[in-house]
Amino acid sequence: MIKKIAFLATAMMLASLPMFAQQPGGAAATGGASWMGPFAAIGMAIASGLCALGQGKAVAGAAEGLARNPGATAAIRFALILGLVLIESLALYTFAIIFVFKG
Repeated sequence: MIKKIAFLATAMMLASLPMFAQQPGGAAATGGASWMGPFAAIGMAIASGLCALGQGKAVAGAAEGLARNPGATAAIRFALILGLVLIESLALYTFAIIFVFKG
């Protein structure tokens, strides 16, 4: 496991090296194509997909908890709603960050 993490960390560091070779201003300032739109769409798709998986897992866990202990309905419902709100806020933060950096 440690070897895999070390390999991934090294690969990410080496993949980021071309970023430092870019001229100041980037491609958009020189009239080239801007890649911000497609990358923003991919980032939002990843964030939304992972939030949906998290929400599904939270609802499944709450339903299982209610089935095992119907007496704890209020506490489980509160924890479920709070968790869903926090998970959904992650997608909204991603959406807001995309608009800030895209504009």
